[in-house]
Amino acid sequence: MTSEKKNLGTEVAEIQGDSSTALSTSTWWQKAWKSSFENIQIVIIALGLAIVIRAWVAEPRYIPSDSMVPTLHVGDRVVVEKISYYLEPPKTGDIVVFAPPEKLQEQGFTQDQAFIKRVIGLPGQTVAVKKGLVYLNDKPIVEKYIAEPPKYQWGPYRVPENQYFVMGDNRNNSNDSSRWGFLPKQNIIGRAVLRFWPLERIGEV
Repeated sequence: MTSEKKNLGTEVAEIQGDSSTALSTSTWWQKAWKSSFENIQIVIIALGLAIVIRAWVAEPRYIPSDSMVPTLHVGDRVVVEKISYYLEPPKTGDIVVFAPPEKLQEQGFTQDQAFIKRVIGLPGQTVAVKKGLVYLNDKPIVEKYIAEPPKYQWGPYRVPENQYFVMGDNRNNSNDSSRWGFLPKQNIIGRAVLRFWPLERIGEV
């Protein structure tokens, strides 16, 4: 009788042990799944924020040409902010990144090949290039940021409504408004505000 009780007690203990192990295994998988699910949620949220920020707030851009020398060099990387132009229009002197207008697309440039230039003429202003100077409304402007004075003549032309006259700081080596015309406002992606690479030249632009 005593032996049977011992055997029965052993069987009960074994069954209880198996149940405990199964419960422990189940709890481990639940914890692992919960942790994985939380990580997936974080990744999805991070990706969503990145997409929203890039589309509506700011994005990095790489400078592929020397058209903005000496302000920006080939290989420089800049931050382009997109919020300010929802609140106010571009100003003379702003460095803007934009999608190529129709005339550039006719030359073979695609919509995703962004350009970067400096805003010179605003809607309603008259722009002319002559004798090595740029004129706005018949008055020469001081440009300490250019590589050298322009060696060509252009204008005078009046900037149409909702369009801008943009130029590269490297005046004589820039595919800008002096070659293909005015820039429609809707093509502007944003304003370059900060150079973050290379590190030795980090700063506002």
